[in-house]
Amino acid sequence: MKTKVKELRLAAGLTQQQLANLVRVSSRTIISLEKEQYSPSLMLAYRLAQVFHTTVEDLCCLEENKRLEDEQFESL
Repeated sequence: MKTKVKELRLAAGLTQQQLANLVRVSSRTIISLEKEQYSPSLMLAYRLAQVFHTTVEDLCCLEENKRLEDEQFESL
């Protein structure tokens, strides 16, 4: 799942470890999120959105991800 985690983290001047500490996960989780290898739980997405003063919808690019998923479904 595409997210804005890396973009927002860099803009905030945070390291992966600092962000991980703020949202109570390991730095490996943040790394996996940034590489789009892991989709955050609802609670983690909410915590990240709070840190960055944004919405879960914006943080997780939900509109774009839904469109991409819909396109994949339609091509089946």
